[in-house]
Amino acid sequence: MNRRPLTTAAAPMGRRRFLQLTGLAGLAVGAAPILSACGSDDSEASADGTKQVAMQLSWIKNVEFAGEYFAIENGYWADAGLEVELIAGGAAGTGTEAGLDTGKVWVGTSTPDFAAPAILQGLEAKTIAATYQRSPFCITSGVDNPISTPQDMVGKKIGVQDTNTLVFDALLASNGLTRDDMEIVSVQFDPTPLSKGEVDGWVSYVTNEPLSLAANGFPNTTMLFADNGLPLVGESILISQQAIDEERDLVKGYLLGLIKGWKDAISDHEGAAKLAVEKYGKDLNLDLQNQIDYNTAQSKLIQSDETAENGILTISDEKIAQNIEALATADIEIAAEDLFDMSLITEVYEENPDLI
Repeated sequence: MNRRPLTTAAAPMGRRRFLQLTGLAGLAVGAAPILSACGSDDSEASADGTKQVAMQLSWIKNVEFAGEYFAIENGYWADAGLEVELIAGGAAGTGTEAGLDTGKVWVGTSTPDFAAPAILQGLEAKTIAATYQRSPFCITSGVDNPISTPQDMVGKKIGVQDTNTLVFDALLASNGLTRDDMEIVSVQFDPTPLSKGEVDGWVSYVTNEPLSLAANGFPNTTMLFADNGLPLVGESILISQQAIDEERDLVKGYLLGLIKGWKDAISDHEGAAKLAVEKYGKDLNLDLQNQIDYNTAQSKLIQSDETAENGILTISDEKIAQNIEALATADIEIAAEDLFDMSLITEVYEENPDLI
């Protein structure tokens, strides 16, 4: 699965490299980002006053975005005066940071490890929520040759996709390991080489490759990056500072609808999967049972003891501190207040306490 990389101390991301990864290479090095469109070109009002906005997804339209589908289907965003167009991401998709920078999207899904460098490069945006309390990145291995800790990778062959090289390097750095401690095999995204024994471990999303491997008769185990030195949130919600400042009520309405949508998705795995298979990802030939399993797995990442107390999509102060510390390990130095703004979702729950 093609996912966003993380910069590491060994391989710091310069502005030119960052722009290449986000699709903003047309900007001159050292030039200020194009932010003037963030409150205009990305949205417009319809005849009934509903604001039409675009939301950039980080991946294809599978069940990973079931909460967004329910927010549309059950009218939660419409109730907030929003008509949201979901724009699929993927290997060739434009990232949320690029979409916000050029004003092509109003909001989008991201991760702290990618949003932070963009903000440090001048993007005026904040993370206002997170779907996943823990990043889904993991190392998948066979049960007969399990990798349960980072140290278990020493002396083994690990399949790493090019676009996931930096996040993998950050995992190594966080655990006092280097590439010399193992053999890194450059791979694509089909995990068949793992099932054939060509590698011992595979960089994966815990909600994806492990499920498909098991369905194809390869029992496996996983080691989450989030439990081993990189406690980052995942599928975080990134929006421009301009929207926060000028459209606060709409942004809160967006969050309210998203919370309701994800509560529906968590309580109805089959319904969530059917929305992905039969409507939003109809052209992807998704397997219904796989999507049910996917949503079941991601629900465990969405919920935690903290969300039971504070509500889903929230990020606690402790979790924010862990993210800032993890980013610093990867040579991304950013202040919490420059990356996160939890005031909006806090207000949403204060105004709607029954949602917790």
